[in-house]
Amino acid sequence: MELEGKTIIVTGASSGIGAAAASLFAEEGANVILGARRSAELESLAERIKGSGGNATWLAGDVRDQNYSEALVELALKEYGELDGAFNNAGIVGDMSPVPEMQIDNWHDVLGINLTAAFFAAKAQIPVFRKQGHGSIVFTSSFVGFSNGGMSGMGAYAASKAGLIGLAQSLATEHASEGIRVNALLPGGTVTPAGGEGNPDVLAYIADLHPMKRMASAAEIAQAALFLLSDRSSFMTGSPMIVDGGMSVRLA
Repeated sequence: MELEGKTIIVTGASSGIGAAAASLFAEEGANVILGARRSAELESLAERIKGSGGNATWLAGDVRDQNYSEALVELALKEYGELDGAFNNAGIVGDMSPVPEMQIDNWHDVLGINLTAAFFAAKAQIPVFRKQGHGSIVFTSSFVGFSNGGMSGMGAYAASKAGLIGLAQSLATEHASEGIRVNALLPGGTVTPAGGEGNPDVLAYIADLHPMKRMASAAEIAQAALFLLSDRSSFMTGSPMIVDGGMSVRLA
């Protein structure tokens, strides 16, 4: 039970990597706080977790709202008395287009959900970790934030995911002496609603880009997040952990 008795916030928990991670964390003994915009999906996931003997509660909201990040922390403290970690995972790909043709609203949406929301989350979570003397934060970045590899149309997404690596490293430097660890998880192509799930042609195209000739399952990426939040990674902070089926090697 890697997370026995620990309380973990998971954002983007209504589907994909977030939902898989929340279920896994609960199986490993964590009390999970589920966050996303879609209340019906959060409620359904919480019921499944509780039906399997786990502990979960949820709160729907927009991660771009600083008050929502604070409310998730307050919910964790109210329900379970402490907060031990956070998988700040919410994100979108957005519309893909070259920067000159990109709509400014798309830029703001992608940066807001992927990067500014992570800033809000850390800003709300770190004061609690400071008081406790421990805590672990994981941001979901992407291999695209590490090595874009000439993939066009991803300016906003790549900028936001690269920004998460920089934010993780800055926070790690600032708070390592306080018992707080901050790392970034960099998945490759993953079978999720945002990753082409339900579209065989898209899935086949993305899979073929990977040296392993397949995409990750959400459950595989959840295992990597579990490692970063667990005590097994106790000497890791400020690390961009690449779990991408060799994509970054191919693009190097």
